[in-house]
Amino acid sequence: MDIQFQLMEDMEAYNNLNMKKPKFIDELNIPAIAAPMFLISGPKLVTECCKNGIVGTFPALNQRTSEGFEEWIIEIKKDLEKFETETGKKPAPFGVNLIVHPTNPRVRKDLSICIKHKVPIIITSLGAVSQLVSAVHSYGGLVFHDVIKKRHAEKASEAGVDGLILVAAGAGGHGGTLNPIPFIAEIKKFFKKTILLSGCISSGRDIASALQMGADLAYLGTRFINTTESKADEKYKEMIIESKAGDIVYTAAVSGVNANFLRPSLEAMGITEDMWGDSKKINFGDELDAAQAEAKAWKTIWSAGQGVTSIEDCPSTKDLIERLKKEFISSIENQAELLKKFK
Repeated sequence: MDIQFQLMEDMEAYNNLNMKKPKFIDELNIPAIAAPMFLISGPKLVTECCKNGIVGTFPALNQRTSEGFEEWIIEIKKDLEKFETETGKKPAPFGVNLIVHPTNPRVRKDLSICIKHKVPIIITSLGAVSQLVSAVHSYGGLVFHDVIKKRHAEKASEAGVDGLILVAAGAGGHGGTLNPIPFIAEIKKFFKKTILLSGCISSGRDIASALQMGADLAYLGTRFINTTESKADEKYKEMIIESKAGDIVYTAAVSGVNANFLRPSLEAMGITEDMWGDSKKINFGDELDAAQAEAKAWKTIWSAGQGVTSIEDCPSTKDLIERLKKEFISSIENQAELLKKFK
């Protein structure tokens, strides 16, 4: 990918500085990021997350055009600035997910918009590109890259990313197949920056467990589908409440990339068990634009992670984050009591 942007004068010094964990982590209400979910995350969900102390994110492709994407960024920035002015509270930073894949024709333009508006966090998928990382670093932004295996993590590390999102087994969307315990241990041997863990995290106890395994931040997706600010269809939310871990199917038959989907939604669209092993070449462009091509496959075939097994409601984002914090604190306190027993 040939992207030319002005770089910082001393990138080596910058990268050395970023061996430390980003400052914003210590300022969060709880150490969590609401993952960017295709067709689900919009400005309202993002800003409610940020106002309540966790990082809110959304995919650039949730807007059908780059112009619409920029309008969303402006809307988010204005809303968060107004919140800070009126309350005196600093909101958490927000982030944007960019699909860095040769068949995404919008990536250059969308990245330019992110640079123009100095989006604090860029989450990259399907490709780690050093030029993109340098471009984001040039204005002081951070780049987190999602990976499902060690080889991808090594390439992203070489590209200079600030954090790796380890997408473990059972995660919603384009999930991986590795257990989080060895996955984190393997990556931490060579990557000393920020580690985020994704996969089946639906409660404050899960967030605490992620940190105990060695992650710096928990990355929650499916749990935030079932919030009042989510753009998900109500039937989608109901299906998540009714589903258990065994109802999640890992298949590439929908878009050509392995992902986890709700079995009832697959079957409703005629994708039966004998078709789950099928796959097709991924293409975010061609006769449809990037957003339309992916949306065509995902609009009625609903993705979710195995964390559905503990989701039983659809609260507001504010109420959910308050609950997550209480559960997180309770879990840490319980661990402290347990520690006394073994001292």
